[in-house]
Amino acid sequence: MAMAFTSLLLLGFVLGMRHAIDPDHVVAVTAIVSREGSLRRAQWIGALWGIGHSATVFLVCGTIAVFKLAVPPTLVLGLEFCVGLTLIALGVLNLVSVASVKAPRATQPLAVGFVHGLAGSAFVAMLISTSVPSPMMVGWYLLLFGIGTVAGMMLLTSAIAMPAIYFAGRYSDARQHLRVASGVASVAFGLFLAHRTGFTGALLDSASDWISS
Repeated sequence: MAMAFTSLLLLGFVLGMRHAIDPDHVVAVTAIVSREGSLRRAQWIGALWGIGHSATVFLVCGTIAVFKLAVPPTLVLGLEFCVGLTLIALGVLNLVSVASVKAPRATQPLAVGFVHGLAGSAFVAMLISTSVPSPMMVGWYLLLFGIGTVAGMMLLTSAIAMPAIYFAGRYSDARQHLRVASGVASVAFGLFLAHRTGFTGALLDSASDWISS
């Protein structure tokens, strides 16, 4: 029993680190970290993003898994659509403030992590509801998943920031180019995600059917 519990916690930590490097997460933190000139600040942004994400996942997934709640597909698509809009907003923010070196406020990565956590909660809840036998173990699993997400995001932001800081020190306009590139990538991926969930994923059709019924 103890071995199974330890293995479950280790799995939660590893999956949390793996979850941190999902494409939409990478695009989001790159757009934020591109405005930083300090490795420590970049790591702090990663930690804040992970804390916001993990807090949402812990509360929402814990509630869904413990009370065996059903998550409507329309809600899942709607949350993914919100992630797409968030990425578009981050990208536009980078593009319209290229001339500024102002660092993002601490609330920005926290809020972005919160939105991403909402979008990912349904999948994580479905995973643990089929593999974790008790509410207590659900809580421990989600806690380790969250710690893994924070650790993974801090490593990711470090990996993004180190070459950016290095080239910014050698080339005066390197950071500006990175901010433009990350802004374009964030807008493009956000449009792709919004289109996939809103049209390919039939979110708007589902919402129309729900309103008319």
